Amino acid sequence: MKKLFAVLIIFSAFCLSAQNVIQWRGTDRSGIFNETDLLQSWSDNGPKLLWHRDGLGEGYSSPAIADNKIYVTGKIDGNGYIFVFDRNGTLLNRATYGAEWERSYNGARGTPTISDGRIFIHTGLGDLVCLDKNTLNVIWRKNMMTDFGGENIRWGVTESPLVIGNKVILSVGGQEHNIVALNVKDGSLVWTSRGTGTGDLTSYCSPLFIDNQEIPQIVTTMSNHIIGLEAATGKLLWSHPYANHRRIHPNTPVYDGRDMILIANGYDKGAVMLRLTNGGRSVEKVWENHDVKSIHGGIVKVGNYAFLGGDGRASRFWHCVNWYTGEAMWRDNSLMVGAVIADGNGMLYLYTERGEMALVRPSPEKLDIVSQFTITLGTGQHWAHPIIYQGVLYVRRGDTLMAFDIRK
Repeated sequence: MKKLFAVLIIFSAFCLSAQNVIQWRGTDRSGIFNETDLLQSWSDNGPKLLWHRDGLGEGYSSPAIADNKIYVTGKIDGNGYIFVFDRNGTLLNRATYGAEWERSYNGARGTPTISDGRIFIHTGLGDLVCLDKNTLNVIWRKNMMTDFGGENIRWGVTESPLVIGNKVILSVGGQEHNIVALNVKDGSLVWTSRGTGTGDLTSYCSPLFIDNQEIPQIVTTMSNHIIGLEAATGKLLWSHPYANHRRIHPNTPVYDGRDMILIANGYDKGAVMLRLTNGGRSVEKVWENHDVKSIHGGIVKVGNYAFLGGDGRASRFWHCVNWYTGEAMWRDNSLMVGAVIADGNGMLYLYTERGEMALVRPSPEKLDIVSQFTITLGTGQHWAHPIIYQGVLYVRRGDTLMAFDIRK
């Protein structure tokens, strides 16, 4: 009994620690923020704005959270900066991590990943930078082009680093080094993978880690394939052809925790569902629906359904699709498309490219909007994905970070 009690304490501490670190699209990249004591509707003016902070510069990255501190990146005068705030919005620290993307849709891109006292940032120029979490000093730096023979892409690298134990994963897109794992302490090469061996370029996708198959694996989408790599060695386990005419796949795959993986883009390929088989060593296609699209707004699974937004060019619809069959339940363009996340109650938060923030019931019958308001602060595009942490909805728009109280 004492041993069981000790195990429960350790497990509970681990869960609390995991919940206190928010990376790209939550703790596990699913877009689900497992908080339940939240408002079920908002006033006409939206939830209370607790604070906002300007001066972040240009950028589309979401905030990350660790140890009750908020980390967000932006570009000012050509350089990328990381800003650290407390939960009251007080600026605690800021530092530059080097040059940032300035060629098209200027600004910081990938969300920082924080792990074991280090911050990992993948810049639009292909630098993977490791910073000390407390001092913000650069510990080491690698470049996907000069160090590994990769090639940048039209709108710059847009990848949130994936950290697995002592490894940080970097999508390179080169012939010899297609995906690499680097040691978190010094950036040395742990393993390298040729991927499919066809030299697929990167495609703006942040990878996913699946740890409950017989072979723990990294799943990501490169320019022409969805691939699964053995996390320990980089060995290619499986690949599935998945090309579109623009070779753009920004959405992180969504995993149901059992065996099914949904991938979607906003162009001709649409959505495809794969099932892991043979302990994760292979996959089979379950369904494909070319009409269900999402370019970079993410996907969430709530109950038996997936909810996706299209994009403002190729598909101007929000979608609901049956997770298991691919049947389109509805599509709706009464709101401009954008990013979608969900809370622990299953409520959806839609942040549109016009700046509307909508609270939506996850109905398979219709787009069931409960409340909505408009984000008026900030600059530039409404592209950064919002996050939820301890009853606060954080929204970044360009130069500004906002904190809204959504607690009951």
